[in-house]
Amino acid sequence: MVRSPSFAGVILAAGDSSRMGADKALLPWPPLAAGQPPSKDTFLSAAICSLLSATDFVLIVAGKNEATVAPIVYAGGASLITNPDPSQGQFSSLKVGLHEVLNRGRDAAIITLVDRPPVSPATVQVLRDAFESAPDGVWSVVPEFSGKHGHPYLAGRELIEAFLQAPATASAREVEHRYRDHIQYVKVGDPFVALNINTPEDYAALCRG
Repeated sequence: MVRSPSFAGVILAAGDSSRMGADKALLPWPPLAAGQPPSKDTFLSAAICSLLSATDFVLIVAGKNEATVAPIVYAGGASLITNPDPSQGQFSSLKVGLHEVLNRGRDAAIITLVDRPPVSPATVQVLRDAFESAPDGVWSVVPEFSGKHGHPYLAGRELIEAFLQAPATASAREVEHRYRDHIQYVKVGDPFVALNINTPEDYAALCRG
């Protein structure tokens, strides 16, 4: 059975990037290599671009960094919402974003984190196609690379509501584990789906390729 959900993109960008020492949303993308001129793009602008072609709109959930990321968000044609208390953690930002997805009349979301290197639009489309052709019992499609699961992942209405109904002390991983029988894992050839960039060392390694 082919489903035709209406998708929103959600990028979680409210963290304080304490281990990086600088806002990860503003890191240059592609990564700077020796001898190359600085990139005008950032992790955030590239993430917006990767989701736009497969979604009706893209929401960025910011925190204390709202003022610094706003120009990138609006230049990229995305929308900005703010987590009023990002100290509650990433799950609170997810809930803020998903509330807005439902408020805007959409019933599915493509969700990613700003500290993930942006995947290609082709990878996003593979995941969307898999979700649209999945059986009704599939609530989510998650990418897999070399046995590792990652982002962006797709959440249908059922999983969105499960996230929103979960207690504030929960985590997305806990909710996903509870409903793992409703998750379909899709193997992709994009290593960025499973790569986290949390520290200057992580970013330096990415720059080296």
